[in-house]
Amino acid sequence: MQKITTFIMFPRDAEEAVKTYTSLFPDSRIIESSHLNTEGAPGSTGSAYTATFEIGGQRYRAMDGGPTFSFAEGISLFVDCETQDEIDRYSAALTANGGEQGPCGWLRDRWGISWQIVPRALTELLGDSDPQKAKRTLDAMLKMKKLDIATLKRAHDGKAA
Repeated sequence: MQKITTFIMFPRDAEEAVKTYTSLFPDSRIIESSHLNTEGAPGSTGSAYTATFEIGGQRYRAMDGGPTFSFAEGISLFVDCETQDEIDRYSAALTANGGEQGPCGWLRDRWGISWQIVPRALTELLGDSDPQKAKRTLDAMLKMKKLDIATLKRAHDGKAA
């Protein structure tokens, strides 16, 4: 069992978020879930949803916490993507229905969770021993919202940004 588990207190719709996340990422599942139907339970209906789930093999706990709780970008879920198709799919799904694409591969989903949808190649390109190549890559990345692998590689190679 995982020693430390991220606990996400959603202001609303935790059940919908959990179902969306576990349907989107491979190696994901809902381990257990329940509705707490007690007087004074947090959430909009007096019934708080709780769940233990995994996305990408990483375990999380979730609960409806009501409007007292919100999220900040100081914590985000980082998604390591191998291909542009992955970046496109995750970005589209996570910004659907009210999410918002931010700069440099960051986005906020409709529940307020911050995500970083990042190509694996970016670390290599930014870490190039040639500082000019790394700088061109960085400059190109800073102009993007959703990251584009081909554009980053062209910038790295000095072929255009």
